Amino acid sequence: MIITKTPFRISFAGGGTDLAAFYEQEYGAVVSTTIDKFMYIAIHKFFERKIMLKYSKTELVDSPDEIEHPLIRECMNIANFNDFVEITSFADIPSKGSGLGSSSSFSVGMLKALASYQGKNISPAQAAEQACTVEIEKLGDPIGKQDQYAAAFGGFNYIRFNPDGSVFVEPIIIKPEQKEEINKHLLMFYTGITRKATTILAEQQQNTISSEAKFNNLKKMRDLANELRVELMNGNVHAIGEFLHKGWTYKKDLASGISSGNIDEYYEQARQAGAVGGKILGAGGGGFLLFWCPPEKHEALKKALGDLEHVPIRLEPQGAHIIYTG
Repeated sequence: MIITKTPFRISFAGGGTDLAAFYEQEYGAVVSTTIDKFMYIAIHKFFERKIMLKYSKTELVDSPDEIEHPLIRECMNIANFNDFVEITSFADIPSKGSGLGSSSSFSVGMLKALASYQGKNISPAQAAEQACTVEIEKLGDPIGKQDQYAAAFGGFNYIRFNPDGSVFVEPIIIKPEQKEEINKHLLMFYTGITRKATTILAEQQQNTISSEAKFNNLKKMRDLANELRVELMNGNVHAIGEFLHKGWTYKKDLASGISSGNIDEYYEQARQAGAVGGKILGAGGGGFLLFWCPPEKHEALKKALGDLEHVPIRLEPQGAHIIYTG
């Protein structure tokens, strides 16, 4: 049996500039980190000459081409995987519409599990590149590349997306005490709203192509990532709150479904309760809200958002990896 453990991610600046509609014209950049919420993939030999899949539903098929789950099917195809196995997946948080990059964590973890089962080792860069191929090229999802690279590499990173399609991952070196400051200031809440990110991202892609104003908004968001990287490398982790707020004001204008009356109300309530800044994670429209808030104001913030579920998080340094072989 092989079990992989792959982290989810949160991003602080630059989200949206990892879409091809932007980075093929101007390089994109994000500052993000993985957190201690994970996707697990378990794979072991099946006693029948069939493939058994267990996720939100169960499948029993004769070959990879018969698999309904698109990510599993395409991951098996790109890995040239034809063994008869049982595959099970489970996660720490809702795995659809969360805004934490769960689909990409699934793909990266699946590819690493399949490779390990075949006696192969794939690097973080290979896992991320293959996951991008599966999600963007094979399945045609209008998503970006940040989630795959964040999940594969893990840790606190500045990720740059180049016009030629290459991706550079540069770790941001932060002292342990500064990481603890970040842990103490971050609060995440579940809105209870799930949404299909591809709908919002498809509109955002089109707006990026057709609207000069929205394209310029993305340039400002990319520049925020560059500026935040410098602040963090200089030890100013408290800049995160201000940059989250600036980025959210830009992000809301990128597509119609990113925010809503309820989300705007939650955000304003959080600011009044002491949050310096925040954002809806991922494409928007639902999922998780992230805030930077001084520790002494945490209880006031939790009270202000009392109808939302608080989900404690901490920074996670490790990307996708094998936790069990046997």
